[in-house]
Amino acid sequence: MARTNNYLLQAAQAKRYFLTYDQDALIRKLHLPYDEDFLYPVLFSRRYRLSRKTGDLEREENGVWRDANTHSEVMTLLDLICDSKETRCVSGRFQNMADFGRAFHQDLLDQWDPDAELFQSRPEAFRKACEALGGKPLPTGDIAYAIEVFDGLPLAVQLWLGDEEFPARLRYLWDENALMYLKYETMYFAKGLLLERLKAEMEENYGA
Repeated sequence: MARTNNYLLQAAQAKRYFLTYDQDALIRKLHLPYDEDFLYPVLFSRRYRLSRKTGDLEREENGVWRDANTHSEVMTLLDLICDSKETRCVSGRFQNMADFGRAFHQDLLDQWDPDAELFQSRPEAFRKACEALGGKPLPTGDIAYAIEVFDGLPLAVQLWLGDEEFPARLRYLWDENALMYLKYETMYFAKGLLLERLKAEMEENYGA
């Protein structure tokens, strides 16, 4: 319960933070579609609308706007909108996600991973889900795709298939210039969102 409350407080704080910004400057910086009431960013190939008066967030699903005020969506999207640098650009070179942060986070990426096991059990469904999100195949890993997060910034997901000796593994790589777009902590929220999208796509369309 305490963690849930903290998540709600963080999301509410992020919305208040957004409302202090010059929204016209954000529109120019990110070339965002907008109208009098909303900004219209795209996150993982899905269109959102962000209230210019409250900071509330909605996502478009099958032509219908639905509530998107989850902690991960709010924190990821508002970080990208508010704190991405004017000089941001992608390098075209990938770097392991763990290398952006402190060394102790490496362990968080090396433990047994049920998502990796799921993707290994349905590799073709995993491929199709990545492609449904606009993923472009990469030559590294047994199955790997680079998927656009926001404004041209790619996140690569690599699936390394397991065997009797080693479990399946997932690795995440960001463009070397990712910190020009979002904070290191926000990478974990974005990674979680990508996993949610991939699993939902597999379940809804490919029977996973």
